[in-house]
Amino acid sequence: MILILFFIIFLLVLIIAAFVFVMSLQQKAKNFSREVFGTDDLKRVANDMQEAYSSTPKSVSAMTSLLLPKITADFPDFNYNEMKDRTNNLLTSYLNAITQGSEGVLNDGNAELKQKLSDYIAGKSLSGLREHFESIHIHRTEICQYRKSEGHCIITFQTSLECYHYTTNLADNSIKDGSKEFKYQTRFNTDLIYVQDVSKSDNEYDQALGLNCPNCGAPLTSLGAKHCEYCGTPIIEYNIKAWTFSNIDEIN
Repeated sequence: MILILFFIIFLLVLIIAAFVFVMSLQQKAKNFSREVFGTDDLKRVANDMQEAYSSTPKSVSAMTSLLLPKITADFPDFNYNEMKDRTNNLLTSYLNAITQGSEGVLNDGNAELKQKLSDYIAGKSLSGLREHFESIHIHRTEICQYRKSEGHCIITFQTSLECYHYTTNLADNSIKDGSKEFKYQTRFNTDLIYVQDVSKSDNEYDQALGLNCPNCGAPLTSLGAKHCEYCGTPIIEYNIKAWTFSNIDEIN
């Protein structure tokens, strides 16, 4: 009996000590919050921080001024503003396609990008989910990388944007994660590709993008060439149309 009484008293002491410790921590947190944020309402502080985060655009790796001269040296007729607009339109349609669950909404891009989008939507659907990107607003788009490798050239645009981003369950349309209340700030990289020589590329999707002279059919392997080296046919506009989008990735 004495042992049981002793155990009960010991247990009560532990509970009281834990209660005092928790209250002390809460008071210290409130004091800290009052000193730093001017209020001891921790819920309000958390809400204010989330609002601040949701309204602050993410920065982009802006290398346009450095890389654009190199690109125009290879492709004199490359129109940066036109390609930036294409990038923004493509990215918006890509996110809208995910939201609507239909790859047919995508308005640009090659077969590789369309297949990636289709697989992504199918994967979400199999999981019983749908991802939403709503009220999309693009802050800034810049060139962040220019690569030349065997068979092709790739220009990567980086875009900072905001939207309402959340995921719903297909069964009952309930929200699984994300928020309809707070904006989501994020960045995307979009690859613009020019296939210079399909014979040097091991990507199966590039085979449909190789250039041939519209007059004699000879392969066009000279970077940014203005005329066919075999028959002299002008190919400037043909080169411009050869640029296509091959990939989109979200980066955090």
